[in-house]
Amino acid sequence: MSLIAPPNATNADGQPRKVGVELEFAGVGPIQAARLVEMTFGGHVEQHSAHRLTVTGTPWGNFHVELDSKYVHPDEQILDRIRASDGQPPGIGEHLRASVHSRTREWLGDMVAGLVPTEIVCPPIPWDELERLDELFVALRSHGAQGTDASLLYGFGLHLNPEIPSPRVESVLAHLRAYLILADWLRDEIVVDVTRDMLPHTQPFHSDYTRKVLAPDYHPSLKTLIDDYLLANPTRNRELDLLPLFSWLMPDHPNELLRETLVKPRPTYHYRLPNAALSDPEWGVVVEWNRWAEVERLAADRDRLAERGAAYREHLAQPTLSRWLDSLRHWMRH
Repeated sequence: MSLIAPPNATNADGQPRKVGVELEFAGVGPIQAARLVEMTFGGHVEQHSAHRLTVTGTPWGNFHVELDSKYVHPDEQILDRIRASDGQPPGIGEHLRASVHSRTREWLGDMVAGLVPTEIVCPPIPWDELERLDELFVALRSHGAQGTDASLLYGFGLHLNPEIPSPRVESVLAHLRAYLILADWLRDEIVVDVTRDMLPHTQPFHSDYTRKVLAPDYHPSLKTLIDDYLLANPTRNRELDLLPLFSWLMPDHPNELLRETLVKPRPTYHYRLPNAALSDPEWGVVVEWNRWAEVERLAADRDRLAERGAAYREHLAQPTLSRWLDSLRHWMRH
């Protein structure tokens, strides 16, 4: 499968746009996963703790590999309090506390390794090189990595973080509108796993907010767009999470949610809907990028965006279910 080119292949500075990728899975622990990254892309594995590693020196930068739970890693704040102060080495008591703390977190990680996923966070990669990542997915699959459908307990996902083509509010609004219009089609194409659908991480946007954003007279400033989003979506748990982008676009915004520890400011759309479908040998990052590219193509076509938006508003106004998904499938085929 070939990559679909986005309508805007460069960012606001004229540089090729990049995409961050995050993958969750079971069956392969962090140490083995880091070795597979090293084997596939080169670089050097650095181990920071029992369940957290970095692969440095790859063609794109550093890959971060860890068990995806803060409770299985040493707490840096605790260790900072124990470490040497005023140039003096820690005493025996402080050293013992640090050792016990680290060992306890390591033991907890060993205990939950089958339930807590291993996560690989890739460095930003140029969009036209994303197919290289599928080499890593093949390696993980061949070494026993298990994706979302391997167990009802696995709510694993693949997250894409496409760099925004422009920070202008008109561009951000167009991409949000395109996503709201195509969300049902994306869910249908992906066949979102039932466990992931029950968990809060990929909750859809409420229809009231969708109607507001798709209204033809909705022309907000950046602050108004952010304020409206936060009022309707005071959470990270959305299938398209815009908090990292809004935190980057307006770092002085007064809402505390944009300054939470888990909200990492970055100029990307944090798209978190796809399953981690590692059991399917035909699946990979190219598949999910091509689905996302349809959002970008719709966002870039002003007339088609307005037409589809009007049709979706009409669908939302119906007192009973209409055949919206059938319309989406027809449009995507043609």
